[in-house]
Amino acid sequence: MEDIGLSLRDKLNLETASVSWHELALFFARGRVIEVKNGLDLVEVAAALTSDNTVLFSRWIEIGSIRHLPDATARAWVLDDSHLWAVVVAPWVLVQDRR
Repeated sequence: MEDIGLSLRDKLNLETASVSWHELALFFARGRVIEVKNGLDLVEVAAALTSDNTVLFSRWIEIGSIRHLPDATARAWVLDDSHLWAVVVAPWVLVQDRR
């Protein structure tokens, strides 16, 4: 993406999209999907990961606001053909179910 003076949050916001779970299944199989619970801003989490803010990221993990996606959740999303908000912070894909 061409840098036109956008902040990190603005760039990440532009890269965020609604995506079918089926499009993300391969990333899940590789262990690369992180679930962001509702109540957190997906872009804020992506910015913290991009900026290597380990203190904040560790806190979110500790309180259960982010986690590696459990198998049971992935199965449920397959069954109901979920569409999720997602953003890539390589090698991770952050997802949030906003239903």
